[in-house]
Amino acid sequence: MKALLKKSGAAEPFSFSFVNEEGKMVLKSENYKAKDSASKGINSVKKNCTVDKRYVLKESTNGMYFFNVKSANGQVVATSAMYPSVEERSTAINHVKAHVPGCDVEEQLG
Repeated sequence: MKALLKKSGAAEPFSFSFVNEEGKMVLKSENYKAKDSASKGINSVKKNCTVDKRYVLKESTNGMYFFNVKSANGQVVATSAMYPSVEERSTAINHVKAHVPGCDVEEQLG
């Protein structure tokens, strides 16, 4: 697992995602105006992803399952990919808990 800090041409150009060993997105953020804010978001996910009460389990309107990771103040800092079953979502959460806290951050600011 690694965190990717990205910059785009958007009005709020900074965002991050956490990708697994196969390069598939597991968690993604909203967009931020400043790089520092996105970096703080990464650190918040790393800190809060080991705490069960920081997860909000959701079902989308199309029947897929996902989750949000919230910070201590209750703000959503990352949203997961969509999963076809509750079991796959649970597996993803366990993977996040095990691998996100100590993962590396790669900047893709090109």
